Amino acid sequence: MPDPTRSAAPRIIAVANQKGGVGKTTTTINLAAALAEDGLNVLLVDIDPQGNASTGLGINPEDRTRTVYDLLLGDTSPMAAARETNVDGLLIIPATTDLSSADMELISNEKRSFVLHDALRQPAMASLELDYILIDCPPSLNILTVNAMVAADSVLVPLQSEFFALEGLSQLLLTVKEVRETANSKLRIEGVVLTMHDNRNNLAKQVEEDARSNLGDLVFATVVPRNVRISEAPSFALPVIDYDPTSKGAIAYRMLAHELQERHGN
Repeated sequence: MPDPTRSAAPRIIAVANQKGGVGKTTTTINLAAALAEDGLNVLLVDIDPQGNASTGLGINPEDRTRTVYDLLLGDTSPMAAARETNVDGLLIIPATTDLSSADMELISNEKRSFVLHDALRQPAMASLELDYILIDCPPSLNILTVNAMVAADSVLVPLQSEFFALEGLSQLLLTVKEVRETANSKLRIEGVVLTMHDNRNNLAKQVEEDARSNLGDLVFATVVPRNVRISEAPSFALPVIDYDPTSKGAIAYRMLAHELQERHGN
């Protein structure tokens, strides 16, 4: 029987940054797992052709029989494509390298930017009783990322604490602005989370100061540290909060999940 206290629709968050290596997939996996640990039902949609989120949650390539690629082409539904993971309460729609050809496959579709939006907002999705949908975007501003932003309520931006970080962020914010003006007027920035942060490094401190000075409350109070346990966890197909629950990385992602929920009034 459906839970009467559950909101009618899940909150959809695209995790995006066109720059690779900033902790985007790591943040998606661990934030999703931390939300699930809090008793929420979460779906992770992997729309990165590299499929790292799928691998990091233990979905072997040979087991990805229904994927986001099939979903975008209309050959499957989210309910059929969603797979259980090693984390209770966390489902995933996996990705394969087939997604690399999605641009060409969708080019003749007049509603190509709305395919994921329509798939994730069909009434039958209510059967999954989801609280959150997190979309792991590719490290580029292509049709897949645009689909994620059109489908999403908000965009969460992982920002590595390094030189040129804010410069790269400006292009992403422009893309969000364009999507808001043309396809999804309700899209907003969920926030910016600083990742791979080394508090002993003066440059990292300067990046944090610049980010907070320029973006204010958009920057989450939680800062994800550079932590070897976070790096090790994917090779065991586990989020860091399960691989090493007491590590600094695990603690940070739990804090981020709590801060996110507080922003949503939960």
